[in-house]
Amino acid sequence: MARNQSWQVWGRLFVVPYLLFFLIFVLYPVGYGLWLARHPSSYETLFADPIFYRTVVNTIIFLVVAINVKMLIALVLSGFFIKTRWWIKVLSVLFILPWAVPSIPTILSVRFMLNPEWGVINTTIFKLTGMDGPNWLNDPALALTFSMVMHVWKSLPFWTLILISARLSIPIEQYEAASVDGATSWQKFRFITWPSVKTMYFTSTILSMIWTLGDFNSVYLLTGGGPADLTHVLATLGIRYLRLDQMDVAMASIVVALPLVLPLVYVMMKRLSK
Repeated sequence: MARNQSWQVWGRLFVVPYLLFFLIFVLYPVGYGLWLARHPSSYETLFADPIFYRTVVNTIIFLVVAINVKMLIALVLSGFFIKTRWWIKVLSVLFILPWAVPSIPTILSVRFMLNPEWGVINTTIFKLTGMDGPNWLNDPALALTFSMVMHVWKSLPFWTLILISARLSIPIEQYEAASVDGATSWQKFRFITWPSVKTMYFTSTILSMIWTLGDFNSVYLLTGGGPADLTHVLATLGIRYLRLDQMDVAMASIVVALPLVLPLVYVMMKRLSK
């Protein structure tokens, strides 16, 4: 009996650091942010800013286009990288590097490459033709497109690995039986692979949307929200207001993202509960 009580005491002591960590680094910042954004005037200022509505549109485009393109490519590549050829294994090591390397040097290097004056793209491709290359990041549509490309390129290896693990869990006997019956590659995917991985695919898509709503690296490091604050997403809009010394509006710009986040969290948790 005394030994059980001793284990209970030690168990509670081990839990204390985790509770303190949650209180200091999770609960307190969230509560303080909501307290700063409690005034209705903060939201009036936010909704009166035309940049906010452009940011909402950019965020929706980012989620709908970039996430779905990324997951479709990951689904295709997961079927390619499960092959057992040696050169595919070598290629898979190179493929995973964008995800393994930190975001700051990789995204900033691409920003330097797109520089209109001395970037490697304009100096090597367009100078050879005798033409001046475009200012890639000075056009809002091009800048947002490149931000989405950077997001896909950076996070694609991770989601490909997730879908590879889903494919590897499918018993090989099912494919062997389908081959004996004369099934084509498309029929194998349609009737074996897709039914087995679709739950993982949709759950990963929803989780990727949730993470992307809070990810500012792809946009902020590449475009800084420019030109003229026209490529901001909700994750980077708060930084704009922080630079303007409007802390309450910055927190309000984060709070207004909850109508996008909460439905995604609800759908994901409902799928996982099944």
